[in-house]
Amino acid sequence: MKLKKEHKKIGREINVLVQVNIAQEETKFGIKAEECISFIKTLSSYKYIRVRGLMTIAPFTEQAESVRWVFRALNNLRIDILRENIDNINMDYLSMGMSNDFEVAIEEGANIVRIGTSIFGKRQ
Repeated sequence: MKLKKEHKKIGREINVLVQVNIAQEETKFGIKAEECISFIKTLSSYKYIRVRGLMTIAPFTEQAESVRWVFRALNNLRIDILRENIDNINMDYLSMGMSNDFEVAIEEGANIVRIGTSIFGKRQ
């Protein structure tokens, strides 16, 4: 496993977020929501990996309200994981929302947003 090699190289735990493809878009990466809890239970056995939370990327839209369900679903999944009380698993971070929809993401629980376009402008 690549993370195990990286752990040996740096000599400390590796903090990660698990990417979940809530919207099930073929163009996006991440595990399916229904597979997330079992995946995280597997990760909990790797003592060099520290799961710190979840992340997702919602479908791009000009109407941020139309993707609220994605952010709400990820936050609900985070709550379900917390209820499982899995050793070695924390749900401190919820990374969701980009320049076009971060306000809605924050309303639904995001504490990490990615707003590069708002800061740097559109990619060329």
